[in-house]
Amino acid sequence: MNFRTFLRHLREGAKSVFRNGWMSVASITSIVVSLFILGVFMLLVMNVNALADKADSNVQINTYLNLNVDEKLRETIKGEIEAMPEVSAVKFVSKEDGMKELEESLGSEWVEGFSEKDQNPLPDAFEVSVIQPTTVGFVADKITALNQKYTEEPILRVKYGEGTVETLFKITKTVRNIGFIFVAGLGLMSMFLISNTIRVTILARRREIGIMKLVGATNNFIRWPFFVEGAMIGLLGSIVTVVLLFVGYDRLYAASQTDITLAQSLIPLGDLWPLIGSIIVGLGIVIGVWGSTMSIRKFLKV
Repeated sequence: MNFRTFLRHLREGAKSVFRNGWMSVASITSIVVSLFILGVFMLLVMNVNALADKADSNVQINTYLNLNVDEKLRETIKGEIEAMPEVSAVKFVSKEDGMKELEESLGSEWVEGFSEKDQNPLPDAFEVSVIQPTTVGFVADKITALNQKYTEEPILRVKYGEGTVETLFKITKTVRNIGFIFVAGLGLMSMFLISNTIRVTILARRREIGIMKLVGATNNFIRWPFFVEGAMIGLLGSIVTVVLLFVGYDRLYAASQTDITLAQSLIPLGDLWPLIGSIIVGLGIVIGVWGSTMSIRKFLKV
């Protein structure tokens, strides 16, 4: 195909979009509605997954030390925990800091009399963060096993929410799987719905295709303008969809900033638009082209 023929196909495909009027509008509207629903659920799934990841990353192992542990031994134990390949960070929380956190969460009246150094019943502790949240139970067992190296056990107890954490991991995994399956199924449904609408558009022009075949036009010569037309319909529909999605999400995000909980939950638009925009536009073009090429095949056998 030479460049002049290629320009002819582009010109004819563009003309067909406007020449067919309401049929093109129907196809574009079908794409907008289908991709908008798909985009809404993609945004929902991405935000739910972000919440699940945040919940997973907040899982920590609290390692409480016995009262007889001096500073030197404490630093030794901290170094042994930091050396574990599954551990990402270890933070020391003194008994004084622990009492301050308790006072902030419960109120000063509930800890009155215990805030003095000699009266503080809390032990020193380490807050251990892991690289992979699912390894938290394994790492907790490794930390507990450090007691076997010492005559007097320096670690009082290790807590990470055993039982609750495992349930949390199961829930977040289920949420991710359901979200992926739902979006994939909705994407396939959108493809068939849109392609059927485009097929109706081409069906109305079957006589035009038949005449072109009878005067000797090759299949590729007939197919290319429809290919371009389908791509342009898909592109226009997906651009409208992206604009509607992002304007709506941007307003929702702006409104959420007045609520502390929602403000921390929603993903900023700047982190979403490159991926979501690329998927929606790419999917719109692919569906438009696929719907056109698949629909025209039967009419090329005249």
